[in-house]
Amino acid sequence: MRKSKREGERRKKSLEIVLKCDSVGSLEAVTSSLKFLENPEVVVLPIHTGIGAISKSDLLMALTGSRLVVGFNVNLLPKIGALSKEKGVELRLYDVIYKLTQDLSKIARSLIPPGEEKEAITGKAKVIALFKSSRKGIILGCEVLEGALLKGKEFRIISAMGPVYSGKIESLHIEKDVVKEAKVGQKVGLKVSDFNQVKKGDYVEIYEKIKPEASATWQPKGRILFIS
Repeated sequence: MRKSKREGERRKKSLEIVLKCDSVGSLEAVTSSLKFLENPEVVVLPIHTGIGAISKSDLLMALTGSRLVVGFNVNLLPKIGALSKEKGVELRLYDVIYKLTQDLSKIARSLIPPGEEKEAITGKAKVIALFKSSRKGIILGCEVLEGALLKGKEFRIISAMGPVYSGKIESLHIEKDVVKEAKVGQKVGLKVSDFNQVKKGDYVEIYEKIKPEASATWQPKGRILFIS
């Protein structure tokens, strides 16, 4: 049996909203725009829609979803503010569709769990010479091809078979001078104290780990927000 589109959407994380608009045309436009929110992990799902002012029944319906009522060019019936605070339902009111979709997209993104840590390559050099420094260590004569080599940064050595070593840059020398950084075009000596299985033509890659941006997960706060 073929599953419905709504069943497929519910397998994702959902932001389930009650949507009220001032007219049928506005409701159709807003509903259509919600379908194009670019987020493969969270779907914005209207569980109830209607025309006219936001009422008590809208707030009670929102309790079955994400406790969020979205209004476009609509007013509130009396005592709705007190009821939203009592029930913990958030009301967000808009007069521009773009602002509505932008805001809901931001809320939806906040519901996605943080992703895995990633890497950014900040420098690359080619090994052009080798100098023995100790029984287990070696000094790599490198030519910087991209970015920069910086003391204290994480690096890996890449052979024809792939990565063979990783560590932190302990020291850098340009000729007899100790330096903290080597830029594109410069030739620099990089000391590796505990690994010597390196060949000319191998590469040194400098990288840094990037943590995913942490954003506070949206929670309904029983308030009324006018967003314009």
